[in-house]
Amino acid sequence: MNDYSWPEDGQRSAERRCVAWSATVRTLPVGAPIAGEVIGRQPFGVFIRIDGVPDAVGLAEITAMPLDAVLPPLGFRVAGVVTSHAEHNRQVKVRLDNW
Repeated sequence: MNDYSWPEDGQRSAERRCVAWSATVRTLPVGAPIAGEVIGRQPFGVFIRIDGVPDAVGLAEITAMPLDAVLPPLGFRVAGVVTSHAEHNRQVKVRLDNW
């Protein structure tokens, strides 16, 4: 089994994220606390399904984690803070506080 995975994210999900992007940015401004579930893992960070915002995908990059951090596993619950928004791929950038 591979330790890394992409979130299950078909074309339909990408289209929903695109349509909902303006609302996502308004709902999750920089500094907003978030909680959610890890839905994908890559060497550079984890993708998160953010609670209460079903069309949003969060990304917590390894550079936004403590130096001794180990990536949380798929399905794990995490909490953090919105740090920015990536317009080009419609991702909410997150700094994780705990997991």
